[in-house]
Amino acid sequence: MRSDHEGFVEASLHSNADDEHDPEGATIAFERSQVATLARQLTHQLAELDAARERLDAGTYGACERCGAPIPEGRLEARPAARTCVACAR
Repeated sequence: MRSDHEGFVEASLHSNADDEHDPEGATIAFERSQVATLARQLTHQLAELDAARERLDAGTYGACERCGAPIPEGRLEARPAARTCVACAR
């Protein structure tokens, strides 16, 4: 994802093309923005999974960080990095 973003940036650095008025579709700036957003989201998700692994190693995985109650198994299956129970997540 990062290499795609870097490719978009590199491709547009030395170009004076007017992609804002290209009738053929999305602009380079739009593509670059979408890839940058996806890369940020993936980085955040990986950090959350790393934090979940740390909680697993510490023996606190599956306990709500707010109230201490167990996080339901179904929630952990759907969101393995969940930090809170359903009630505290609302």
